[in-house]
Amino acid sequence: MIYSLKMNLSIYLHIPFCTKRCSYCDFNTYAGLENIISTYVQALCREIEILGKKLPDSYRNKVHTIYFGGGTPSLLRPEEIKAILTFLKWHFGFTSDLEITLEANPGTLNLAKVEGYGEVGVNRLSIGFQAANERELQLLGRLHTLEDVVEAVRIARLAGVRNLNLDLIYGLPGQKLADWKNTLQVALSLQVEHLSLYSLTIEEGTLMDEWIRGGKLPYPDGDFAADCYELAREMLAQYGYIHYEISNWAKPGEYGLNFCRHNLQYWKNREYVGLGAGAHGFVGGFRLANVLHPIQYIQKLSAPSNNDFPFTPATDNSRGVDREEEMKDTVMLGLRLVQDGVGDEDFYQRFGVRLKEVFPREITKLLRKGLVEWIATDQPRLRLTRFGQLLANQAFLEFV
Repeated sequence: MIYSLKMNLSIYLHIPFCTKRCSYCDFNTYAGLENIISTYVQALCREIEILGKKLPDSYRNKVHTIYFGGGTPSLLRPEEIKAILTFLKWHFGFTSDLEITLEANPGTLNLAKVEGYGEVGVNRLSIGFQAANERELQLLGRLHTLEDVVEAVRIARLAGVRNLNLDLIYGLPGQKLADWKNTLQVALSLQVEHLSLYSLTIEEGTLMDEWIRGGKLPYPDGDFAADCYELAREMLAQYGYIHYEISNWAKPGEYGLNFCRHNLQYWKNREYVGLGAGAHGFVGGFRLANVLHPIQYIQKLSAPSNNDFPFTPATDNSRGVDREEEMKDTVMLGLRLVQDGVGDEDFYQRFGVRLKEVFPREITKLLRKGLVEWIATDQPRLRLTRFGQLLANQAFLEFV
């Protein structure tokens, strides 16, 4: 693996518990298992300990972002988050500019809980807003109301949270452009630092997939989703948000740009450790995935371990990543960064070759289609055009 171990490391922790599974969700989540959360947290700490004991020195004190995803991480008490972070600090070590993000559903928050999260180190909150329209929230299977979202943001501000993200979904069956515009207007009125906007995708086996197959709902319209995306680009630019990744916008703040540094780790194809049931990681030259079910995960981690880093008893599958695949992944993921794209000098420093040397045919083809462009900033950069952002998957396929 060419990637330098001197770079910082990120940690993703999967919290797979939900009060109710949403109609569109195909993530590794489970409703009705809240009674095992405490045992699950203990298993997470055990996985951290196992990795920490075999952690190469080149990774120590390099963790600069931590992300609690789910599921619904806000079902955990602050004391449980503290226990996990304490184990991570002891066994991995942190940088001084640590970003800690926790995903939250609006109805699971109160002032004491959010203050507690802040006291143990959480400094970025990502709230699942999704839609302002009550019909759309019900269609998505969300348990919260618009009022719950407004209250969650108010509570977060009272608790001192200065880096807030809202997740929104567009392109829903039966959605009107006016509905989406209203959702955007409400989100903008809340004056958060970051917005993540996702086009609804219908995944096989979800409840929404069943409804569509049964004729209860129309299939989402791709052209309408593109219209929603165009509207969002226009409105968010007017409010000073910087479009830095295909689905993400950030507003300049007191301490600079509020980009999600954890997700930048993914988009720059840098290393991250995945902890928890179903978590994925990319570290030590391997892509890894843990067992899916939290009960099986707990059972696996109750057994003795003699695994070498980066493997644990919970590792379900893994594969080595060769240089060619890593180069392809670096371009495919980097093109998601709509401002910076993939820097030719950055690529050369990492792999010892230029982009045009490795991908002459692919780049020429995409340039002819108008999907990518070269820009000159601090270095030559290959990025998606504005048109290419609408057809990004076509560009990505060239590097699969």
